[in-house]
Amino acid sequence: MEKEALRIIFMGTPAFAVESLKALVENGYNVVGVITMPDKPAGRGYKLQPSAVKQYALQQGLTILQPEKLKDEAFLHRLKQLQADLQIVVAFRMLPEVVWSMPPKGTFNLHSSLLPQYRGAAPINWAIINGEKETGVTTFFLSHEIDTGRIIYQEKTEIGESENAGTMHDKLMAMGAALVLKTVDAVLNDTVTSVPQNKLYEKESGLKRAPKISKETCRIDWGKSAGELQDFIRGLSPYPAAWTELCGNGSDYPLRVKLFTSELISDRAENFAAGTILTDNKTLLDVVVHDGIIRITDLQLSGKKRMKTIDFLNGYSLPEDARFC
Repeated sequence: MEKEALRIIFMGTPAFAVESLKALVENGYNVVGVITMPDKPAGRGYKLQPSAVKQYALQQGLTILQPEKLKDEAFLHRLKQLQADLQIVVAFRMLPEVVWSMPPKGTFNLHSSLLPQYRGAAPINWAIINGEKETGVTTFFLSHEIDTGRIIYQEKTEIGESENAGTMHDKLMAMGAALVLKTVDAVLNDTVTSVPQNKLYEKESGLKRAPKISKETCRIDWGKSAGELQDFIRGLSPYPAAWTELCGNGSDYPLRVKLFTSELISDRAENFAAGTILTDNKTLLDVVVHDGIIRITDLQLSGKKRMKTIDFLNGYSLPEDARFC
């Protein structure tokens, strides 16, 4: 089959998905429809804003559907009318069987982990938080349970010590787009082979999960080791960002602070409680933990802009009893 003849419906919402859709369009694949989330209010005026995928699809003149409910009869009727041979899902939402089973060549998903590890909504964050040395992207056919379908292809990449969730997002976004094209070509050439995920592990209890990140998930526990804390901070940077509270004796405290970058400066802890701040109130903001001292280099006070530590200390003098709590 020629690629122009393969009718594709693409489903996605955020910027991560745009790269895959763009790769399909720019390489001449026949995208007959794009499914994305309804516009949502955002910004100071709470004006309706289209998703990143919708913005790109509008620029390309693609057919766009934005169903509130994926089982809506009008939506399902319109979807059938598009007569897709294949559906591709990248960073969208869980599909009902009536949708994913519709095209004759199936529906495949791009997931930003090495499945079966890190099934769930936040695989990039959790892989870094857990100190993994590698991650990757996976394409797999959808099935009844989320992220459990038969694996088609995977690509691996290292997680560098200085990588954070933002840099890995961009790296995996590009890798994922290339893997989507590779998968579509295999469909075109009838060379698709797939492997059940249960063949890749012995016990499900040994699998690591990637649940949705909540506000409380992001709170820093200063009782953890320096290495764990650094992985935690970079695994949530730049978004949604790890946070803590700046405490001290004063009416202004506690103050919520987001932390974006840190570095280990000593593997020997001072004789202070974990969370104690050591600072010259000029350039340095160090935090004592049980097995060392880490230096905060990039942070944001609640209601303020993100800034370097030196800029923060330039305009904010910390009291002697300052600590993170």
